[in-house]
Amino acid sequence: MLYLGLFIGLVGSFLLGMTWLRIGLFNLSGKAMEVWLKKITSTPIKGMVVGIIMTAILQSSSAVMVITVGLVAAKILSFPQTIGIILGTNIGTTFTLEFLSYDLSQLIIPFLIIGLFFLFFNRPKIKSLGFIFTGFAIIISAMRGFEWLAGPLTKLDFIQHLLILINGHMIYGFLFSILLTACIQSSTVMTGIAMSFLSAGIFPLETGIIIMLGANIGTCITGLLASIGAGEEARLTAYTHIWLNLVGAILFIPFIQYLGDISRHLTSNIETQLAHASVIFNVICSLIVLPFATKFGKFIIRIHGKGKIKPI
Repeated sequence: MLYLGLFIGLVGSFLLGMTWLRIGLFNLSGKAMEVWLKKITSTPIKGMVVGIIMTAILQSSSAVMVITVGLVAAKILSFPQTIGIILGTNIGTTFTLEFLSYDLSQLIIPFLIIGLFFLFFNRPKIKSLGFIFTGFAIIISAMRGFEWLAGPLTKLDFIQHLLILINGHMIYGFLFSILLTACIQSSTVMTGIAMSFLSAGIFPLETGIIIMLGANIGTCITGLLASIGAGEEARLTAYTHIWLNLVGAILFIPFIQYLGDISRHLTSNIETQLAHASVIFNVICSLIVLPFATKFGKFIIRIHGKGKIKPI
């Protein structure tokens, strides 16, 4: 029970760090990006570029999805304008994983001291920097905590049975990742946990990849919840995010071994291998859909529309 309690505490710490980081980054640039988002989404490729940049800056595809759904609900954006943004968010969110795949333990104390110092200031911009530095310190600490806790956790009977299931049957790992990510509402946290377990040698890269694919689907719950009661176009935006990640993950499952082999050739660091696999998966999926973005939007309207949305 102690180790499970510590695991839950580390998940909470990771989420707190992500939230503080997001608050700081949004306070510094969020309003400007909303204006930018409204102006530069005339084509799917422009929308994708905006989605990549916004997600890379805010460090959260879920945050960008909530903003996008909110703008659609407010009639500032239309459903067709969101397709490119959604394609971009999936690529932009991989930047965080690439950053976290490196050993940044030596930055924890300096970032924490700087962050806490800045939090004492009343000026919004300086205080926002405090949230950013402190958030990073908490995230890095949680990652190292997961890595340390991975060993003791695997000695628990329940975790041993779970790992046997996940390693022996990919579908269980896939479904487990979807469920847990939907609960914590962050694919970055879920994949970050997988990276820590990989570093501790608990399971192979292929298992980490299946967890990453499931996390991409589980994170869609945030946009779906944000679309409740927000109108039909907002609901279609959330469904687009689900369809893109679901179909992409299912199509990639047979090629997990190949994706793992490519990632191993790119780097010897197993955490970075998973980060690279996430980049490759999301870039390929988005680039495949981009030329057919309009048709994809029509498909979503045909499946989930109620006749109130004009054809694209």
